Amino acid sequence: MRRLLRHPVRLVPFGFLVTIMVGTGLLMLPWATSEYRQTPFLTALFTATSAVSVTGMTIVDTPHYWNGFGLAMITVLTQVGGLGIVTGATLVILVVARRLGLRSRLLVQAETAEFGLGDVRRLLLRIAGLALVCEAVITAILTARLWVAYDYPFGRALWGGVFHAVQAFNNGGFALYTDNLIGFSTDAWFTLPLSIGTIIGGLGFPALFEAVREWRQPARWAVATKLTVWGSLTLLTVGFLGLLVIEWENPRTLGIHAWSEKLLVAFTQNAFTRTGGFNVIDVNSMEEESYPLVIALMFIGGGSASTAGGIKVATFFLLAFVLWAELRGEPDVTVGHRRVATASQRQALTIALLSVALLAGGTMLLIFLTEGVPLYAALFDVTSALTTTGFSIGVAASLPENGQVALIILMFVGRIGPLTLGSAIALNTRRRLYRYPEEQPIVG
Repeated sequence: MRRLLRHPVRLVPFGFLVTIMVGTGLLMLPWATSEYRQTPFLTALFTATSAVSVTGMTIVDTPHYWNGFGLAMITVLTQVGGLGIVTGATLVILVVARRLGLRSRLLVQAETAEFGLGDVRRLLLRIAGLALVCEAVITAILTARLWVAYDYPFGRALWGGVFHAVQAFNNGGFALYTDNLIGFSTDAWFTLPLSIGTIIGGLGFPALFEAVREWRQPARWAVATKLTVWGSLTLLTVGFLGLLVIEWENPRTLGIHAWSEKLLVAFTQNAFTRTGGFNVIDVNSMEEESYPLVIALMFIGGGSASTAGGIKVATFFLLAFVLWAELRGEPDVTVGHRRVATASQRQALTIALLSVALLAGGTMLLIFLTEGVPLYAALFDVTSALTTTGFSIGVAASLPENGQVALIILMFVGRIGPLTLGSAIALNTRRRLYRYPEEQPIVG
């Protein structure tokens, strides 16, 4: 065991696994449910995995099944999962020891994708500060809104603000209402802070910090920051316009609202779609043409080293540049007058292909385990689980136990990342001192 966990990359999945098991045990306690009954192991495991992986997918009615203690545990697990087990552990080291050893810095590098060891301490403090400030601001706005506009008692309003602020920044998706946030769909004071928090949390800490620091000179941004920021803006625009056009006349989603409310609902729903997990429209009532768009947005996800899931925005757009360079016959892949390393291209391709393989395998497995599940429904829920989004069109709750176990595995793999998992399993990579003769096989 000691040898197995020697490398930091291996400790990342192990840390998440331990947290999931601890959360499962706490959620199984009788005083975690509203009826003070012991939660079945699989239900507790599914919920704990969904919280730690910041997915938000549920198989029980969250506000009615869990009581205050259970909901508090879900909040804590979401916060821990969002910021990362390793990040949280290293913050404790900062407080206690006031210093970071090389091993601790390597742990954070494996979790946050930070490139420089010297900046780990500053990165961790900025992450903690950003999370605290963002969640505090969202909490204040939501608390005031629930207290003033909806006549909630102050204590209940504060709890609602804290719970949803943590879920938004960490891209969790759990809600204190059976219909999620559909009841607040046209309330800009409630949904906009949550959508903005979701975007900030899902942008990626390194990209966000550099974009803020060099906001006057975006040309000086690193390639990863350019891909993440401009790619995220592109996806927000495409997703917003796509949902707006497709659902404009749908009486079950946008069709019942005035034009200004349609803009608000389409924007917020699109912001939540890329791993945020909240929904302000009924996903089951969307037009069929919306499902491919939503699946694509979920698959891409958010930024690298963020609380979001998916293959990541930088991965997707880097592959787009690779494709463009190959079609044009360019010898190098360039982004913003910078040549992209071959290793980065291979890494992006590996992540994408592994994710596609997991989607295909998970979808076929779900169809095999559950009779009568349509292909698009299985693909939708599998994509949602793997990308830690949390949307469901009714498949997850109706699955047999082995199907729910499959979704649990997908959520876990989606949180730690296919490439991280593969690296943790096959870490004995050696640098060869020789190279074989090159040959160029026919492709296509």
